[in-house]
Amino acid sequence: MKFTSSDKQPSKGVSAVETLIGRQTEIVGDTSFSGGLHVDGALIGAVIAKADKPAHLSVSESGRIEGEVRVPTIVLNGLINGDVYALDKITLGGKARVNGNVVYRSLEMQVGAQVNGRLTHESTIPAAITHKQDGESPEPSESNVIDGREAFHHQQSNG
Repeated sequence: MKFTSSDKQPSKGVSAVETLIGRQTEIVGDTSFSGGLHVDGALIGAVIAKADKPAHLSVSESGRIEGEVRVPTIVLNGLINGDVYALDKITLGGKARVNGNVVYRSLEMQVGAQVNGRLTHESTIPAAITHKQDGESPEPSESNVIDGREAFHHQQSNG
């Protein structure tokens, strides 16, 4: 992943990448972190940011996550098979693929990105949404949910 001065920087309080999962690395099990995490390899299990600490996740084109993701700031250009909860912002690059629902406060989506699930905007996401407790899963309200397939078909029929 190449960053230039014009590229988006991690949210306030998040330092540069502190942890790198290399291209030839596969980690099985849930991952809890704070600070910056960059994935070139594979994480099999939930990826959860530690509560009350800044965190930033970036996943490159070769990166893959098989499990739920709950991180405030996400830059995705790889694959996530699981639901995604972004408390602050998610940026989906042109090669991003999400097979699951995405709950977000701010979304940036480049041409070519794919979401096979629901996009749910939450203007006031409670802390519990990024740090699930006792198997709870927030239910999106119907007024702010976009089903990716419905949006595509709607755009095609009106375009």
